Amino acid sequence: MGSVSAEKIPLLTPYKMGKFNLSHRVVVPPLTRCRSYGNVPQPHAVLFYSQRATRGGLVIAEATGISDTAQGYPDTPGVWTKEQVEAWKPIVNAVHDKGAVFICQIWHVGRVSNYGYQPNGQAPISSSEKQVSPQPQHDGSVSLYSTPRQLGIDEIPHIVNDFRLAARNAIEAGFDGVELHGAHGYILEQFMKDGVNDRTDQYGGSLENRCRFALEVVEGVVEEIGAEKVAIRLSPFATEADCWDSNPEALGVYMVRSLNKYGLLYCHITEPRMTFEEGKLMIPHRLHEMRKAYEGTLITAGGYDRDEGNKVVQEGYADLVAFGRLFVANPDLPKRFELDAPLNKYDRTTFYTSDPVVGYTDYPFLEVSKEKNEYKQKTLKEAQECQAVLGSITLT
Repeated sequence: MGSVSAEKIPLLTPYKMGKFNLSHRVVVPPLTRCRSYGNVPQPHAVLFYSQRATRGGLVIAEATGISDTAQGYPDTPGVWTKEQVEAWKPIVNAVHDKGAVFICQIWHVGRVSNYGYQPNGQAPISSSEKQVSPQPQHDGSVSLYSTPRQLGIDEIPHIVNDFRLAARNAIEAGFDGVELHGAHGYILEQFMKDGVNDRTDQYGGSLENRCRFALEVVEGVVEEIGAEKVAIRLSPFATEADCWDSNPEALGVYMVRSLNKYGLLYCHITEPRMTFEEGKLMIPHRLHEMRKAYEGTLITAGGYDRDEGNKVVQEGYADLVAFGRLFVANPDLPKRFELDAPLNKYDRTTFYTSDPVVGYTDYPFLEVSKEKNEYKQKTLKEAQECQAVLGSITLT
Protein backbone atom coordinates (compact mmCIF):
# COMPACT_ATOMS: atom_id res chain seq x y z
CA MET A 1 0.00 0.00 0.00
CA GLY A 2 2.96 2.37 -0.21
CA SER A 3 5.70 3.80 1.94
CA VAL A 4 3.76 4.20 5.16
CA SER A 5 4.16 1.16 7.40
CA ALA A 6 0.98 -0.90 7.35
CA GLU A 7 1.89 -2.17 10.80
CA LYS A 8 0.89 1.23 12.13
CA ILE A 9 -2.38 1.13 10.20
CA PRO A 10 -4.40 -1.98 11.13
CA LEU A 11 -6.90 -1.30 8.32
CA LEU A 12 -4.10 -1.73 5.79
CA THR A 13 -2.84 -5.09 7.00
CA PRO A 14 -3.44 -8.19 4.86
CA TYR A 15 -6.19 -10.68 5.65
CA LYS A 16 -7.00 -14.19 4.42
CA MET A 17 -10.73 -14.46 3.67
CA GLY A 18 -11.58 -17.94 2.44
CA LYS A 19 -9.43 -18.53 -0.61
CA PHE A 20 -8.88 -14.79 -1.12
CA ASN A 21 -5.75 -12.99 0.02
CA LEU A 22 -6.89 -9.45 0.79
CA SER A 23 -4.19 -6.79 0.89
CA HIS A 24 -6.17 -4.53 3.23
CA ARG A 25 -9.37 -4.46 5.28
CA VAL A 26 -11.13 -1.40 3.85
CA VAL A 27 -14.30 -2.76 2.23
CA VAL A 28 -16.51 -1.14 -0.40
CA PRO A 29 -19.99 -2.10 0.88
CA PRO A 30 -23.18 -2.41 -1.18
CA LEU A 31 -24.17 1.12 -2.21
CA THR A 32 -27.57 1.50 -3.83
CA ARG A 33 -27.16 4.23 -6.45
CA CYS A 34 -30.36 3.98 -8.54
CA ARG A 35 -28.55 4.31 -11.87
CA SER A 36 -29.38 0.94 -13.46
CA TYR A 37 -32.00 2.11 -15.94
CA GLY A 38 -34.78 -0.39 -16.41
CA ASN A 39 -33.15 -2.62 -13.74
CA VAL A 40 -30.24 -3.30 -16.12
CA PRO A 41 -26.65 -2.43 -15.07
CA GLN A 42 -25.25 0.37 -17.23
CA PRO A 43 -21.84 1.18 -18.78
CA HIS A 44 -21.20 3.98 -16.28
CA ALA A 45 -21.08 1.38 -13.49
CA VAL A 46 -17.86 0.08 -15.07
CA LEU A 47 -16.16 3.31 -14.10
CA PHE A 48 -17.82 3.66 -10.71
CA TYR A 49 -16.73 0.23 -9.50
CA SER A 50 -13.29 0.20 -11.11
CA GLN A 51 -12.54 3.58 -9.52
CA ARG A 52 -13.11 2.04 -6.09
CA ALA A 53 -11.37 -1.27 -6.75
CA THR A 54 -7.84 -1.92 -5.49
CA ARG A 55 -5.52 -4.87 -5.83
CA GLY A 56 -6.44 -7.25 -3.05
CA GLY A 57 -9.44 -5.17 -2.00
CA LEU A 58 -12.99 -6.38 -1.38
CA VAL A 59 -15.81 -4.73 -3.34
CA ILE A 60 -19.47 -5.65 -2.75
CA ALA A 61 -21.87 -4.63 -5.51
CA GLU A 62 -25.06 -2.70 -4.85
CA ALA A 63 -28.19 -4.59 -3.85
CA THR A 64 -29.32 -6.58 -6.89
CA GLY A 65 -32.83 -7.92 -7.34
CA ILE A 66 -33.50 -11.66 -7.56
CA SER A 67 -36.81 -11.40 -9.45
CA ASP A 68 -39.41 -9.02 -10.85
CA THR A 69 -41.18 -8.99 -7.47
CA ALA A 70 -38.00 -7.96 -5.61
CA GLN A 71 -38.03 -4.28 -6.61
CA GLY A 72 -38.85 -1.32 -4.38
CA TYR A 73 -36.68 1.54 -5.65
CA PRO A 74 -36.17 3.19 -9.04
CA ASP A 75 -33.48 1.83 -11.36
CA THR A 76 -31.88 -0.73 -9.08
CA PRO A 77 -30.11 -3.57 -10.91
CA GLY A 78 -31.24 -7.15 -11.17
CA VAL A 79 -29.64 -10.49 -11.95
CA TRP A 80 -32.66 -12.61 -12.90
CA THR A 81 -32.57 -12.11 -16.72
CA LYS A 82 -30.01 -12.97 -19.37
CA GLU A 83 -29.78 -9.28 -20.32
CA GLN A 84 -28.88 -8.33 -16.76
CA VAL A 85 -26.25 -11.08 -16.50
CA GLU A 86 -24.62 -9.94 -19.74
CA ALA A 87 -24.68 -6.30 -18.59
CA TRP A 88 -22.87 -7.22 -15.37
CA LYS A 89 -20.02 -8.97 -17.17
CA PRO A 90 -17.99 -5.90 -18.28
CA ILE A 91 -18.43 -4.36 -14.82
CA VAL A 92 -17.14 -7.52 -13.14
CA ASN A 93 -14.25 -7.72 -15.62
CA ALA A 94 -13.23 -4.12 -14.89
CA VAL A 95 -13.12 -4.78 -11.13
CA HIS A 96 -11.15 -7.99 -11.61
CA ASP A 97 -8.74 -6.15 -13.91
CA LYS A 98 -7.93 -3.92 -10.93
CA GLY A 99 -7.14 -7.04 -8.88
CA ALA A 100 -10.12 -6.80 -6.51
CA VAL A 101 -12.52 -9.44 -5.19
CA PHE A 102 -16.08 -8.69 -6.35
CA ILE A 103 -19.19 -9.96 -4.52
CA CYS A 104 -22.78 -9.44 -5.68
CA GLN A 105 -25.30 -8.59 -2.98
CA ILE A 106 -28.65 -10.17 -3.88
CA TRP A 107 -31.92 -9.02 -2.34
CA HIS A 108 -35.66 -9.05 -2.25
CA VAL A 109 -37.22 -5.94 -0.70
CA GLY A 110 -40.45 -7.68 0.32
CA ARG A 111 -42.94 -5.17 1.66
CA VAL A 112 -40.59 -2.16 1.16
CA SER A 113 -42.31 -1.60 -2.16
CA ASN A 114 -45.58 -0.52 -3.71
CA TYR A 115 -47.92 -1.61 -6.47
CA GLY A 116 -46.04 0.49 -9.02
CA TYR A 117 -42.89 -1.62 -8.70
CA GLN A 118 -44.69 -4.95 -8.83
CA PRO A 119 -45.60 -6.99 -11.91
CA ASN A 120 -49.21 -6.35 -12.94
CA GLY A 121 -49.57 -3.91 -10.04
CA GLN A 122 -49.88 -6.73 -7.53
CA ALA A 123 -49.32 -6.44 -3.78
CA PRO A 124 -45.73 -6.74 -2.49
CA ILE A 125 -45.00 -9.95 -0.59
CA SER A 126 -43.88 -10.21 3.03
CA SER A 127 -44.06 -12.31 6.18
CA SER A 128 -47.24 -10.54 7.22
CA GLU A 129 -49.77 -7.98 6.05
CA LYS A 130 -48.22 -5.18 8.11
CA GLN A 131 -47.63 -2.10 5.97
CA VAL A 132 -44.53 0.11 6.16
CA SER A 133 -45.37 3.63 7.31
CA PRO A 134 -44.50 6.57 4.99
CA GLN A 135 -40.72 7.07 5.08
CA PRO A 136 -39.05 10.50 4.65
CA GLN A 137 -36.15 10.49 2.17
CA HIS A 138 -32.90 12.46 1.88
CA ASP A 139 -34.33 14.77 -0.79
CA GLY A 140 -37.30 15.79 1.36
CA SER A 141 -39.76 13.52 -0.41
CA VAL A 142 -41.77 10.83 1.34
CA SER A 143 -41.93 7.25 0.08
CA LEU A 144 -45.26 5.47 0.32
CA TYR A 145 -45.65 1.70 0.55
CA SER A 146 -48.54 -0.58 -0.34
CA THR A 147 -50.15 -3.09 1.98
CA PRO A 148 -48.26 -6.35 1.46
CA ARG A 149 -49.61 -9.85 0.99
CA GLN A 150 -48.53 -12.56 3.43
CA LEU A 151 -46.57 -15.31 1.69
CA GLY A 152 -48.20 -18.70 1.89
CA ILE A 153 -46.13 -21.61 3.16
CA ASP A 154 -46.31 -23.22 -0.28
CA GLU A 155 -44.86 -20.05 -1.87
CA ILE A 156 -41.76 -19.80 0.32
CA PRO A 157 -39.79 -22.48 -1.61
CA HIS A 158 -40.31 -20.43 -4.78
CA ILE A 159 -38.63 -17.40 -3.20
CA VAL A 160 -35.79 -19.62 -1.96
CA ASN A 161 -35.42 -20.84 -5.54
CA ASP A 162 -35.32 -17.25 -6.82
CA PHE A 163 -32.36 -16.62 -4.52
CA ARG A 164 -30.69 -19.79 -5.82
CA LEU A 165 -31.13 -18.83 -9.46
CA ALA A 166 -29.94 -15.27 -8.83
CA ALA A 167 -26.83 -16.63 -7.12
CA ARG A 168 -26.15 -18.95 -10.04
CA ASN A 169 -26.60 -16.04 -12.46
CA ALA A 170 -24.20 -13.86 -10.43
CA ILE A 171 -21.54 -16.54 -10.70
CA GLU A 172 -22.22 -16.79 -14.44
CA ALA A 173 -21.67 -13.03 -14.67
CA GLY A 174 -18.23 -13.58 -13.15
CA PHE A 175 -18.74 -12.49 -9.55
CA ASP A 176 -16.59 -14.22 -6.93
CA GLY A 177 -19.62 -14.86 -4.75
CA VAL A 178 -22.88 -13.45 -3.41
CA GLU A 179 -23.91 -11.66 -0.25
CA LEU A 180 -27.48 -12.43 0.84
CA HIS A 181 -29.18 -9.23 1.98
CA GLY A 182 -30.63 -10.23 5.33
CA ALA A 183 -30.61 -6.68 6.70
CA HIS A 184 -32.22 -3.24 6.64
CA GLY A 185 -35.86 -4.23 6.78
CA TYR A 186 -36.04 -6.32 3.60
CA ILE A 187 -37.72 -9.68 3.16
CA LEU A 188 -35.37 -11.90 5.17
CA GLU A 189 -35.56 -9.49 8.12
CA GLN A 190 -39.32 -9.23 7.72
CA PHE A 191 -39.40 -12.88 8.69
CA MET A 192 -36.64 -12.70 11.32
CA LYS A 193 -37.95 -9.77 13.37
CA ASP A 194 -40.97 -9.99 15.61
CA GLY A 195 -41.87 -6.35 14.97
CA VAL A 196 -43.12 -7.46 11.55
CA ASN A 197 -43.60 -11.23 11.66
CA ASP A 198 -46.88 -12.11 13.35
CA ARG A 199 -47.27 -15.53 11.75
CA THR A 200 -48.55 -18.50 13.74
CA ASP A 201 -47.16 -21.25 11.47
CA GLN A 202 -43.64 -22.76 11.39
CA TYR A 203 -42.25 -19.48 10.04
CA GLY A 204 -43.48 -17.35 12.93
CA GLY A 205 -43.53 -17.11 16.71
CA SER A 206 -40.30 -18.50 18.17
CA LEU A 207 -36.86 -17.19 17.26
CA GLU A 208 -36.10 -20.50 15.56
CA ASN A 209 -39.25 -20.28 13.44
CA ARG A 210 -38.70 -16.65 12.48
CA CYS A 211 -35.15 -17.39 11.30
CA ARG A 212 -36.20 -20.51 9.39
CA PHE A 213 -36.80 -18.75 6.05
CA ALA A 214 -33.46 -16.90 6.09
CA LEU A 215 -31.59 -20.10 6.90
CA GLU A 216 -33.46 -21.97 4.16
CA VAL A 217 -32.24 -19.31 1.74
CA VAL A 218 -28.67 -19.70 3.05
CA GLU A 219 -28.87 -23.47 2.67
CA GLY A 220 -30.36 -23.28 -0.80
CA VAL A 221 -27.74 -20.86 -2.10
CA VAL A 222 -24.92 -22.86 -0.47
CA GLU A 223 -26.20 -25.94 -2.28
CA GLU A 224 -26.34 -23.98 -5.51
CA ILE A 225 -22.89 -22.35 -5.64
CA GLY A 226 -20.91 -23.59 -2.63
CA ALA A 227 -20.45 -22.12 0.86
CA GLU A 228 -17.06 -20.61 -0.04
CA LYS A 229 -18.92 -18.25 -2.40
CA VAL A 230 -21.77 -17.31 -0.04
CA ALA A 231 -21.91 -14.50 2.51
CA ILE A 232 -24.73 -12.72 4.35
CA ARG A 233 -25.48 -9.28 5.70
CA LEU A 234 -27.42 -8.84 8.93
CA SER A 235 -28.61 -5.82 10.94
CA PRO A 236 -30.28 -7.12 14.11
CA PHE A 237 -30.06 -3.74 15.86
CA ALA A 238 -31.47 -1.69 12.98
CA THR A 239 -35.07 -0.49 12.79
CA GLU A 240 -35.20 0.59 9.15
CA ALA A 241 -38.54 0.47 7.35
CA ASP A 242 -40.37 -0.22 10.65
CA CYS A 243 -38.51 -3.51 10.98
CA TRP A 244 -37.44 -4.03 14.58
CA ASP A 245 -37.02 -6.88 17.02
CA SER A 246 -37.78 -7.01 20.72
CA ASN A 247 -34.48 -8.79 21.49
CA PRO A 248 -31.99 -7.93 18.74
CA GLU A 249 -28.97 -9.36 20.53
CA ALA A 250 -30.61 -12.77 20.92
CA LEU A 251 -31.60 -12.64 17.23
CA GLY A 252 -28.06 -11.77 16.15
CA VAL A 253 -26.40 -14.44 18.27
CA TYR A 254 -28.90 -17.12 17.17
CA MET A 255 -28.31 -16.28 13.51
CA VAL A 256 -24.50 -16.31 13.60
CA ARG A 257 -24.45 -19.54 15.62
CA SER A 258 -26.78 -21.08 13.04
CA LEU A 259 -24.51 -19.88 10.24
CA ASN A 260 -21.39 -21.47 11.73
CA LYS A 261 -22.20 -24.91 10.35
CA TYR A 262 -22.16 -23.64 6.76
CA GLY A 263 -18.65 -22.14 6.72
CA LEU A 264 -19.69 -19.03 4.77
CA LEU A 265 -17.21 -16.63 3.18
CA TYR A 266 -18.11 -13.91 5.71
CA CYS A 267 -20.87 -12.33 7.79
CA HIS A 268 -21.38 -8.59 7.27
CA ILE A 269 -23.18 -6.79 10.09
CA THR A 270 -24.53 -3.26 10.15
CA GLU A 271 -24.26 -1.66 13.57
CA PRO A 272 -26.36 1.23 14.79
CA ARG A 273 -24.88 4.41 13.38
CA MET A 274 -22.88 6.75 15.56
CA THR A 275 -24.70 8.31 18.49
CA PHE A 276 -23.92 11.53 20.33
CA GLU A 277 -22.47 10.70 23.74
CA GLU A 278 -20.43 12.80 26.15
CA GLY A 279 -20.18 15.64 23.66
CA LYS A 280 -18.86 13.57 20.74
CA LEU A 281 -19.94 10.96 18.23
CA MET A 282 -19.56 7.42 19.52
CA ILE A 283 -20.25 4.04 17.92
CA PRO A 284 -22.41 1.87 20.21
CA HIS A 285 -20.26 -1.27 19.55
CA ARG A 286 -22.91 -3.91 20.14
CA LEU A 287 -21.40 -6.82 18.21
CA HIS A 288 -19.36 -8.32 21.06
CA GLU A 289 -21.62 -11.31 21.68
CA MET A 290 -22.05 -11.97 17.98
CA ARG A 291 -18.30 -11.74 17.48
CA LYS A 292 -17.76 -14.31 20.23
CA ALA A 293 -20.39 -16.63 18.74
CA TYR A 294 -19.39 -16.39 15.07
CA GLU A 295 -16.53 -18.56 13.87
CA GLY A 296 -15.90 -16.95 10.48
CA THR A 297 -14.82 -13.64 8.97
CA LEU A 298 -16.81 -10.71 10.33
CA ILE A 299 -17.25 -7.37 8.55
CA THR A 300 -18.70 -4.43 10.43
CA ALA A 301 -20.26 -1.22 9.10
CA GLY A 302 -22.00 1.72 10.69
CA GLY A 303 -20.50 5.20 10.45
CA TYR A 304 -16.87 4.29 11.00
CA ASP A 305 -14.02 6.67 10.26
CA ARG A 306 -10.31 5.88 9.89
CA ASP A 307 -9.46 5.97 13.58
CA GLU A 308 -12.46 3.90 14.69
CA GLY A 309 -11.82 1.41 11.90
CA ASN A 310 -8.21 0.98 12.96
CA LYS A 311 -9.29 0.54 16.56
CA VAL A 312 -11.80 -2.26 15.95
CA VAL A 313 -9.38 -4.18 13.71
CA GLN A 314 -6.56 -3.75 16.21
CA GLU A 315 -8.76 -4.99 19.05
CA GLY A 316 -10.16 -7.92 17.08
CA TYR A 317 -13.72 -6.61 17.30
CA ALA A 318 -14.05 -7.16 13.54
CA ASP A 319 -11.84 -8.50 10.76
CA LEU A 320 -12.82 -6.02 8.06
CA VAL A 321 -14.58 -2.64 8.08
CA ALA A 322 -16.96 -1.30 5.41
CA PHE A 323 -17.12 2.43 4.68
CA GLY A 324 -20.20 3.38 2.66
CA ARG A 325 -20.60 7.12 2.49
CA LEU A 326 -16.84 7.68 2.62
CA PHE A 327 -16.32 5.41 -0.40
CA VAL A 328 -19.03 7.24 -2.34
CA ALA A 329 -17.03 10.46 -2.10
CA ASN A 330 -13.50 9.01 -1.97
CA PRO A 331 -12.84 6.40 -4.66
CA ASP A 332 -9.24 6.16 -3.43
CA LEU A 333 -10.18 5.76 0.24
CA PRO A 334 -7.45 3.20 1.15
CA LYS A 335 -4.77 5.57 -0.19
CA ARG A 336 -6.24 8.46 1.80
CA PHE A 337 -6.27 6.27 4.92
CA GLU A 338 -2.66 5.30 4.29
CA LEU A 339 -1.56 8.93 4.10
CA ASP A 340 -4.12 10.18 6.66
CA ALA A 341 -5.11 12.61 3.93
CA PRO A 342 -8.18 14.88 3.91
CA LEU A 343 -11.40 13.32 2.65
CA ASN A 344 -13.81 14.64 0.04
CA LYS A 345 -17.18 15.51 1.53
CA TYR A 346 -20.08 13.48 0.19
CA ASP A 347 -23.19 15.15 -1.22
CA ARG A 348 -26.18 13.29 0.13
CA THR A 349 -28.53 14.91 -2.40
CA THR A 350 -26.81 13.02 -5.25
CA PHE A 351 -26.72 9.58 -3.62
CA TYR A 352 -29.80 8.28 -5.45
CA THR A 353 -30.19 10.51 -8.51
CA SER A 354 -30.07 9.03 -12.01
CA ASP A 355 -27.18 11.12 -13.39
CA PRO A 356 -24.48 8.78 -14.78
CA VAL A 357 -21.64 11.08 -13.69
CA VAL A 358 -22.61 13.75 -11.16
CA GLY A 359 -22.31 12.45 -7.61
CA TYR A 360 -21.26 9.10 -9.04
CA THR A 361 -17.93 9.06 -10.91
CA ASP A 362 -16.90 12.72 -10.61
CA TYR A 363 -15.44 12.74 -7.07
CA PRO A 364 -11.75 13.68 -7.38
CA PHE A 365 -8.83 11.42 -6.59
CA LEU A 366 -6.09 12.53 -4.23
CA GLU A 367 -3.43 14.55 -6.01
CA VAL A 368 -0.18 13.36 -4.42
CA SER A 369 2.06 13.55 -7.48
CA LYS A 370 2.13 14.53 -11.11
CA GLU A 371 1.53 10.88 -11.95
CA LYS A 372 -1.54 10.74 -9.71
CA ASN A 373 -2.82 14.00 -11.14
CA GLU A 374 -2.56 12.55 -14.63
CA TYR A 375 -4.51 9.53 -13.41
CA LYS A 376 -7.19 11.81 -12.04
CA GLN A 377 -7.44 13.68 -15.34
CA LYS A 378 -7.63 10.36 -17.19
CA THR A 379 -10.42 9.24 -14.86
CA LEU A 380 -12.43 12.40 -15.40
CA LYS A 381 -11.87 12.06 -19.15
CA GLU A 382 -13.21 8.51 -18.95
CA ALA A 383 -16.25 9.78 -17.09
CA GLN A 384 -16.89 12.40 -19.76
CA GLU A 385 -16.51 9.80 -22.51
CA CYS A 386 -18.87 7.47 -20.66
CA GLN A 387 -21.44 10.26 -20.44
CA ALA A 388 -21.07 10.99 -24.16
CA VAL A 389 -21.67 7.35 -25.01
CA LEU A 390 -24.71 7.20 -22.75
CA GLY A 391 -26.07 10.32 -24.39
CA SER A 392 -26.21 8.43 -27.68
CA ILE A 393 -28.15 5.49 -26.20
CA THR A 394 -31.93 5.53 -26.22
CA LEU A 395 -33.11 4.43 -22.78
CA THR A 396 -36.40 2.63 -22.42
